[in-house]
Amino acid sequence: MFSKVLIANRGEIACRVIRTCKKMGINTVAIYSEADHDAPHVKQADEAYLVGGPRVADSYLNVDTIMRIAKESKVEAVHPGYGLLSENELFARRCEQEGLSFIGPTPDVILAMGDKIEARGLMIKAGVPVVPGILHELKNADEAIEVAEKIGYPIMLKASAGGGGIGMQFVTSNEEMRKAFEGNQKRAHSFFGNGAMYIEKFIENPRHIEIQILADSYGNIVHLWERECSIQRRNQKVIEEAPSLFLNDETRLQIGETAVKAAKSLGYRNAGTIEFLVDANQHFYFLEMNTRIQVEHPVTEEITGIDIVEEQIKIAAGMCLSFSQKEVKREGHALEVRIYAEDPVTFYPSPGKLTSLVIPDGDGIRHELAVHHSSTVTPYYDPLIAKLIVKGKNREEAISKMKEALDRYKITGIKTNIPMLQNVLLHEKFRKGETTTSFVKNYLQE
Repeated sequence: MFSKVLIANRGEIACRVIRTCKKMGINTVAIYSEADHDAPHVKQADEAYLVGGPRVADSYLNVDTIMRIAKESKVEAVHPGYGLLSENELFARRCEQEGLSFIGPTPDVILAMGDKIEARGLMIKAGVPVVPGILHELKNADEAIEVAEKIGYPIMLKASAGGGGIGMQFVTSNEEMRKAFEGNQKRAHSFFGNGAMYIEKFIENPRHIEIQILADSYGNIVHLWERECSIQRRNQKVIEEAPSLFLNDETRLQIGETAVKAAKSLGYRNAGTIEFLVDANQHFYFLEMNTRIQVEHPVTEEITGIDIVEEQIKIAAGMCLSFSQKEVKREGHALEVRIYAEDPVTFYPSPGKLTSLVIPDGDGIRHELAVHHSSTVTPYYDPLIAKLIVKGKNREEAISKMKEALDRYKITGIKTNIPMLQNVLLHEKFRKGETTTSFVKNYLQE
C-alpha cells in the first residue's frame, strides 16, 4: 500500500480523498493556488505546496510544477479527483513516466473514452446499444445540416472532446444548426483544445442513468448499481439519487451487466462510470464513459456501504477487488444536491466572502464541503460550496430529510441556489419520480 499520495485537485473532492487516505493511514500532499491559500484542503492535508497563480492554467493544470512537487515530496501515487487533469491522458502518462501510480485507468483508455466519437465506435463493437448518430467528425455546418436531415430533427449537436454540457446544443432546424455549429465548435476548442463536432439523435424526455463500475488489474469487474441524474439544467446535473425509481428490475440487471461488458471490452481498470439515456419504454443507449470518480459518487456509497475512493487506491496499489458482484448490496435511498454560490433566479455565479455558514447535522446527513465559515468564493473556479447527501429508508424519507436539511442550511454573504433546489424537491412531479432530463426546463418556471 502507498505511504504518501498527492491529490492533484482542489475543493471538496480534494478533502474527500484526504479523508479516505487518513482512514487508510496514508499521508497526503495537497497543492494550492494563490487564490486557495486558505482553502480547507490545504489545512487538512499533511503537506501543502503552492503550485501557481489564481488562474487554473497557472496552477492546477501546471503539470511540470505538479510533477516537481510530487518528486520533492516523495509521493508514490497521484489521485486526480474529477475535472481538471482527471481525464487528461498526457497527465496520466506523465505520472507513469515519472514512476508514479496514477489512481485511475490507463492513459490509452482515457484517450479512447475522451473522444466521444471513438467511444461510440468502441461501444458498437462491444455490442453496447448507442444513440443513433454518426461516427465521424463533421467538416462544417453544411455537412451537419445534411446529416441532421437524414437522421431527422430534433438532434443533439455535441463536441467530441466535450463534457459537462460544454459544446452541446439541442437543435431543431437547419437555421438553428447554422447558428449553433460555429458557436459550439469555438467553445469546444476553447475549453478542450479540440473543436471536433458530431451529431446524435435526440431522445425525447429520457432518463439519465449512470452505472458505477470498479475494475482491478486482474480482470475482476463489478458494478455498484445505478444512479439517476435526470434533474439537469443546461446539461449540468442538479440533483442525483440512487437507486432510480424509474428502472424496473429487469432493466436494472440488464443495464448493469451491459456496463460491465463495456468495461471488459476496454480492459478497464479502477473506478469509472458509464452513462446511459433510458427512454420511456426502458430502452437504454450508451451516452459516454467518465474515466474518473464522479461528483455524485456519494449516493452510491450511501446505498452500498462501499468507499469508492478507498477501492480506487487499493486497485492502483495492485490489490484485487475484495468482493464479488453478488456481494454488492443495495439498502435505502440516497439523494445528493450541489449547493452553489449562484443567483437562484439568473443562475449567474455569485462570488464573494461568506459571512456565516451553518451546516445542519443529523442521522443520515452527509456533507462534502469546499469552504469553511469565512471562505471567499473566487471567480476563478467552479462556485461549488458543498454537496449535501442524505440517506433514508426509502425515497420519501430521503426527500423529507433533504428538505429539512436545506431549510437548516444558513449561508450569508453570497447568494446560493438553495431556493431552486427546494422548489425542485417540493414539486409534485419530482416527488412522484417523474424526473426526466426536461424537468427543469418544463417546471422550473412554476
